[in-house]
Amino acid sequence: MEVDVPTAAGLGRLVVAPAEHPRALLWLGHGAGGGIGAADLTALAAELPALGVTVARYEQPWRVAGKKVASRPPALDAAWLETAPVVADLAGGVPVIVGGRSAGARVACRTAAETGAVAVVCLAFPLHPPGRPDVTRLEELLTPTVPVLVLQGDRDTFGGADLLRAELAAAPGDHGNVRIAPVAGADHGMKTLKASPLTAHDVRELVVATVAGFVDEVLGSTAR
Repeated sequence: MEVDVPTAAGLGRLVVAPAEHPRALLWLGHGAGGGIGAADLTALAAELPALGVTVARYEQPWRVAGKKVASRPPALDAAWLETAPVVADLAGGVPVIVGGRSAGARVACRTAAETGAVAVVCLAFPLHPPGRPDVTRLEELLTPTVPVLVLQGDRDTFGGADLLRAELAAAPGDHGNVRIAPVAGADHGMKTLKASPLTAHDVRELVVATVAGFVDEVLGSTAR
């Protein structure tokens, strides 16, 4: 199911894979270099509805318009927030978990409180631009107060799982709500090498199983 959503930045689009008996809705955004057809986003949309989780992938207006360069973060956030009431209607009262890959994960983190999300799922969070360790997005990752799951490849040029874990541990304050799940041999696009311990199929299965387990934990905690 596709739902077009007019925003001030142009027409955005939700592509929804509905669960027959939904217990949660997972709302996912895409990265700056690709769209909602990314392998991890597609795997979640294909597999989670059978587990009672409706998956709504959001295509930002710049992608719908066929542009090749992503909008600036404030415009991304604004379009996402303008879409939130539509997502809430689709959820029909079940909890909403937000997330996305790369730039989409950043949007979800920055706006988590405003969307009323009960948790955040980050796929390949872009901690540092490649070759720019002086520029960090860690503060964005630490913005949500709800549980956060980060699936991070250990070959990610934007910051691998070990680096992300180290910087999180060094950050002031208690960040026990953030969980990092490493994806062995994966790069920023969750792609692996022939010599990597995981195949592309393994990565998809790991992403789906890890997110499904996280959703179960979040729903269990919100029910108490």
